[in-house]
Amino acid sequence: MLNKMKTDYMGWILLIGVVLLFLEISFTGGGLLFSIAFSIGCIYLGRKFTKRTIGKILFFIGLISLIITVLNMFVFRFFLMAILIYLLLLYYQSKKNPDWVSPILTNDDSDEEKINKERLLKTDYLFKNKLFGHQQTTEHVYEWNSVNVQGGVGDTVIDLSKTILTKGDAVISIRNIIGNITVLVPYGIEIRVHHSVIAGRARIFENKPESRVFNQIYSYQTEGFNETDHKVHIITSILVGDLEVKRI
Repeated sequence: MLNKMKTDYMGWILLIGVVLLFLEISFTGGGLLFSIAFSIGCIYLGRKFTKRTIGKILFFIGLISLIITVLNMFVFRFFLMAILIYLLLLYYQSKKNPDWVSPILTNDDSDEEKINKERLLKTDYLFKNKLFGHQQTTEHVYEWNSVNVQGGVGDTVIDLSKTILTKGDAVISIRNIIGNITVLVPYGIEIRVHHSVIAGRARIFENKPESRVFNQIYSYQTEGFNETDHKVHIITSILVGDLEVKRI
């Protein structure tokens, strides 16, 4: 019952937040959208020319402008207040109905429990979720594990020439807010790419990126993808940044 109340509460909060967002955009005219577009544009240009001084200046201008815009939004304050109320309700419930834990001591599992108990083995991972910072695979040979990470601000580089892909599908799933993603693929490995981006481009092998750079979805696969035993699924989502997949 309590879990259902929590789910309903979160559902109502999201619904009210969406309605308030549309109302705020309506009352502010195009000012809010222009401010967000300006900030994202500066961040994108800053990332594109990051090696130059002007690029770094544009990046920080865009980042600071975006933070200020979000902090001044009524919807942001609404979500903060809703989270605070939610935490207070959880605290009140924990005090009103505390959970009592009684230890159960058993000697050994029965034969039936041993048969039904499924053993889990913890596996290693190549990357971890990071809010800020650059991540890349090691320069020496490493053991392959599927990649499924979320990032904030920073670039990600994955070199598949330093590992041996297992038979079947190898999955690379990356979700970033701001940053470029580079995947180096050995010759002979078939790939499928599904990329979603708000501001940025995708370059797959030697193909030229499309002219449009805003709010795009890219979906490609090599000709022999469906017939091969060794294939790589690349699934990426970026708010601002570029994707590059190239042979090595």
